[in-house]
Amino acid sequence: MIRAIYLFVILILAALLSGPSYAGGNTFEDKRVIVRFDSPLQNPAQEVLRVYPLIQEELLKKLGWKTVFRPEVILVKDNVSFRKISGSDLVTAIAIPQKDLIVIDYSKMNIQPFTLEATLKHELCHLELHHHIPGGKLPRWLDEGVCQWVTGGLAEIMTYKNRATLLTATLSDRLINVERLSESFPVDGKDLVLAYEESISIVEYIEKEFGASGVTKILEYMSKGASVDSAVLKSLLIPLDELERRWRLSLVRKTSWFSFISNNLYELLFSFAALIAIYGFFLMLKKKRAYKDKDEDENDRVEREL
Repeated sequence: MIRAIYLFVILILAALLSGPSYAGGNTFEDKRVIVRFDSPLQNPAQEVLRVYPLIQEELLKKLGWKTVFRPEVILVKDNVSFRKISGSDLVTAIAIPQKDLIVIDYSKMNIQPFTLEATLKHELCHLELHHHIPGGKLPRWLDEGVCQWVTGGLAEIMTYKNRATLLTATLSDRLINVERLSESFPVDGKDLVLAYEESISIVEYIEKEFGASGVTKILEYMSKGASVDSAVLKSLLIPLDELERRWRLSLVRKTSWFSFISNNLYELLFSFAALIAIYGFFLMLKKKRAYKDKDEDENDRVEREL
């Protein structure tokens, strides 16, 4: 299934690159990277050449792997053309490891939090992972989780602020099982967003509980041929299903207050309104007493004058 999807994407790319929108395409390249672009994107293409060595170094520090390939980066100015490739309005970029290819929808690069540098780093991370973990062993959730992790949480899709989809799914007990996120993600919509949010959340949980080395050890074992189940067990000393259980429990604990508030919202609002009413009642009594004391003082003063 995954191979069929990649083949479909490659065929569409071939058609686009030979079509009218890329008839006047340009190329910048050096010994590290090839950048293809339309004339209006000359400056962004030069930016790719400039930041690429820096991104390589950052990935080397984070993952411990040196880039041994020369990728091709395509900057697409037309969102309509890019959607034909990605199949979703949410997607901002894609990586095709079989071709060492990165395609970026530049029209979305000025929308927070996306930047060309961070997006390029995220997609190059995908290529790195697939170069070092060949044979289809890399589960999709780990692939996407790690690449969000190295970019500080940036995904390649338009997600919601504060991971609201993950919070909602936790409260409603609708989290997607990790096993279902191994081969592929949902095609579109909130389930796709949830898949991305779950992926980064799991990797961040591993880092929190076992350190960054917990993540890199899993990747290193997998680069030597281990399955994800074996790599997790060797690196974290717990099986993958136990890791998932603990991660889910951590989410429930994080959202317990949100759950309490959502389940008791009307009672809390009623109690708050009652407190305000009581406060208002005592404030009114205080004012009435003050007026009464003032009137008595005024009457006493008048009587003394008479």
